[in-house]
Amino acid sequence: MNILIKSAKIIDSKSEFHNTTQDLLIEKGIISQIGQNLKNPKKYQEIALENLHISQGWFDSSVCFGEPGFEDRETIKNGLKTAAASGFTVVAMNSNTNPVIDCNADVTFIASKGDQNVVRLLPIGALTKDGDGVNLAELFDMKSAGAAAFYDYKKPVKNPNLMKLALQYTSNFDGLVCSFPQDNNIAGLGVMNENITSTSLGLKGNPNLSEDLQVSRDLFLLEYTNGKLHIPTISTAGSVALIREAKKKKLNITCSVAIHNLFFTDEVLTDFNTAYKVLPPLRTKHDVEALMEGLKDGTIDMITSDHNPVDIEHKKIEFDHAEYGTIGLESAFGALQTIFTLKKTVDLLTKGKTRFGIDPKPINIGNKIDITLFNPDTKYTFSKSDILSKSKNAIFENQNLKGKVYGIISNDQISLN
Repeated sequence: MNILIKSAKIIDSKSEFHNTTQDLLIEKGIISQIGQNLKNPKKYQEIALENLHISQGWFDSSVCFGEPGFEDRETIKNGLKTAAASGFTVVAMNSNTNPVIDCNADVTFIASKGDQNVVRLLPIGALTKDGDGVNLAELFDMKSAGAAAFYDYKKPVKNPNLMKLALQYTSNFDGLVCSFPQDNNIAGLGVMNENITSTSLGLKGNPNLSEDLQVSRDLFLLEYTNGKLHIPTISTAGSVALIREAKKKKLNITCSVAIHNLFFTDEVLTDFNTAYKVLPPLRTKHDVEALMEGLKDGTIDMITSDHNPVDIEHKKIEFDHAEYGTIGLESAFGALQTIFTLKKTVDLLTKGKTRFGIDPKPINIGNKIDITLFNPDTKYTFSKSDILSKSKNAIFENQNLKGKVYGIISNDQISLN
């Protein structure tokens, strides 16, 4: 792949060219020159776009594509196409398929579906067999096949001894265990945050306590085992405080937060719109402020779109019966830019790679090209026309967002919108 990128502002704190506008010459997929007014004697393809900005390729640690088993919700092919158009060069795919991704063959199948794609696809294997929380899955075999982590998507591990064994066993081969932060005995039948809003709406509540208890338990187990733990999509002020203290103890812990849990509070649910039914549920302003502080001081390591397509038959029904989840890849950049600076937004979209076994590629001469191209200043209202996923359950529909993605260059391929 040989191309010349013209007049691109580089947003990459790891690059010596950070915050400068440069031309980039890429030859055989490697950045060979960075400078101003570079010549193109070999007539390579040129990319010149309005207000072009580039950064390291973006990463999402939690996406769902449905295939195999739920292709009516999303396919891997269209999911990766959506990821590319949304600026992501690497995505980690959850195990909530049918059958569940819980063995070597399943991981190999998922990885093969992403072969030769412009977006790198990382399979996440189930932590337990069939994702049922009873017996550990074939963790070592899945790691050998390329599993980036082990996670029963949105299913908390009820048995603390099972979690203890998982942390001990995976420490032998540097496996990453993920634990969903919810105690189902406390959450019960709650369908939204337990607060004055749930009471006024007559909906059963899921209290902060359900998350805080589970996080506390898992951190005790982590300290006991000296394992490696990632807690995805935390949502409470209590979780932030607990993880902050765990990091002070130098425990091997990371966590993420879903973008929508930074953007919305439970007050948006007054009209029973199931687009806002997500898990963990939308919490209070106090929780959102604590999450923002956690991102600021490094307690929270990464953000995720927590992209989860749900078909209309399971989403556009009574609130109590609707499934949890929202798509989020398409709106991730535009939403983050409404609450963070451009530099912080790019930082959040590129963090977490090392934790999931990805070698970051700064925009420097001699490095393999892996970048996202975007215009950070475009303002628009997110609508159905912006949705590329097969399912249309978008929590950010009708929200005013900022920033449009032009595409990505990765894996020796170019994908422009």
